[in-house]
Amino acid sequence: MTCRLLVLYLLAENLSHGAGNAIFHSVRSRAGATIRKTNVQGVCMKRTLAPLGLATLTALSSIPALAALPADRIFYGDHIITMDPDQPAAEAVAIRGDKIVYVGDRSAAAELLGEQTKIVELGDRALIPGLIDSHGHVTMQARLIDYVNASSPPVGPVENIQDIQQLLRDRLASNPPAEGQWLMAYGYDDSLLAEKRHPTRADLDKVSTDVPIYMMHVSGHLGTANSAALEAAGIDENTPDPQGGVFRRIAGTNIPNGVVEEAATHTLMMPQFLASSGDTEKFKGQMLKAIDYFASFGITTIQDGASNMGDVAVLREMAANGDIEADIVMVPVARDLDVAEVARLKAEGYQGGVRIGGVKFVLDGSPQGRTAWTTEPYDENPEGVEGPYTAYPTVKPVDFKTQADELLHLGIPIYMHGNGDAAIDLAMNAVEEAFEGETLPDHRSVIIHAQVMRPDQVDRAKELDMVPSFYSAHSFFWGDWHRESFGDERAFHISPAKSALEKGVHFTIHNDTPVVPPDMMRLMWIAVNRETRHGVTLGADERLSPFDALYAMTQAGAYQYFEEDLKGSLTVGKQADLVVLGEDPLEAEPSSIKDIPVLETIARGKTIYLNSAGS
Repeated sequence: MTCRLLVLYLLAENLSHGAGNAIFHSVRSRAGATIRKTNVQGVCMKRTLAPLGLATLTALSSIPALAALPADRIFYGDHIITMDPDQPAAEAVAIRGDKIVYVGDRSAAAELLGEQTKIVELGDRALIPGLIDSHGHVTMQARLIDYVNASSPPVGPVENIQDIQQLLRDRLASNPPAEGQWLMAYGYDDSLLAEKRHPTRADLDKVSTDVPIYMMHVSGHLGTANSAALEAAGIDENTPDPQGGVFRRIAGTNIPNGVVEEAATHTLMMPQFLASSGDTEKFKGQMLKAIDYFASFGITTIQDGASNMGDVAVLREMAANGDIEADIVMVPVARDLDVAEVARLKAEGYQGGVRIGGVKFVLDGSPQGRTAWTTEPYDENPEGVEGPYTAYPTVKPVDFKTQADELLHLGIPIYMHGNGDAAIDLAMNAVEEAFEGETLPDHRSVIIHAQVMRPDQVDRAKELDMVPSFYSAHSFFWGDWHRESFGDERAFHISPAKSALEKGVHFTIHNDTPVVPPDMMRLMWIAVNRETRHGVTLGADERLSPFDALYAMTQAGAYQYFEEDLKGSLTVGKQADLVVLGEDPLEAEPSSIKDIPVLETIARGKTIYLNSAGS
């Protein structure tokens, strides 16, 4: 076999998850160009593959050696969006097994036809790379399946506290918790309730004073409990506020009113989550449903941010049994971690679709909960708080920096939840101090959410090679609330994606499921339009083009995960992660992008979701 044929054969058949086996790495440079580098060991070492563009690969793909290996499926169409700058469009894409083996014109693709090859004529439908969830919580989504959904429209039915009370009464009547267990709910949003406040223990006591009730706020950073739950958790007027958290009190007293913030939620919520972990088989079933849910939105790589190591073990077991159909990147929370174990598991890479991607820190709270840590006071404080208010950190900065330094020097990526600009400062200081006096390595430390990011912090993200993962979904869901909390000057620059793009900062965008559903077309619509619930454009200068929003959900997501050689574009040799959409999102009216249906999701060459409309 000639060197040229050997290279082609490796491209077509032998690429795997390991970066060491990849022929080409494609990375979007700061200038938007493509950098290619060879990683073939012992193969044609005197030849350089760098000049080989996709046009060359397309020509090679028609030679008899590859024609003898028919494709499993060939997609033909006029709306194939590759997201590969070397070949942004194509007439055909072919896959075999779990790899893309051809991208190019229609005529040359005919060489890959075999008796068993399935031909897909796309027509007006679009083919795009598999979508990448850059931040979310799939295990939490799995566990919430059995909880009462107390969300407001468009996610749930709740408009006021009476609606919540009725939902809880209905659940107690139809499916009450077993003796000693709690009634759990999620998704309530004080910013959208008619009363504009959190339900308190007094409100929940009207549902039951015997059954413990706990509701998780939509942000996941606050919650509320009835008297029975507070008593069961041992929380009373003598309970002090924990480090990085608050038990809100009845005015003029020390008696908890049921509403809890940040670290204070752990006392109530975490025991219930851990209790549900005891039924492993039930959890596995919930996980399968959650993966299907993500796949229905075109997601082929899912994140589990703030994983616990027990869940890591369960998902690795499921993966070993072949039960994980999409890829899952798990990011354990930095709490009582065995760092050596995390390093070992990370080094293993994907095992049956599951891998460790880094370690997560939570540096502050949420802007919709008014617990994001800022340098300038809020324009409107949380209920019961007087005077200038900037919220607070949820970590001890010195301890956090020590942990971050250790992980970074072990080559373990760190993911730092930072909504407010004070938290973002802390994240950036930790990275800068860790590498002080050293050549900056390719660390790709992620700032999760990065909502109240100042212009100077965008510049600093560029200097430090940090990756903000913007919570772009907020512009629609809580944009109006942010205007009240921060004023227009700050609110209009929430999640400054366009500024990051113009300054050459690598960034991604996300939904943060289960806070909001993992609806990627709606996320794209929000990033492009930045329209609030009330129809206000929340900073026109921070809107992305449809292409740049799609890039942030594909190529940029792959870059964030150090997987740009494997995913993110329809490129020969990459993993066969593809999505069929009902319409081309780059040609659709920007206002209608959210309505484009996902018709089929293909992960590792297999269909894992099929909408009947797309069959």
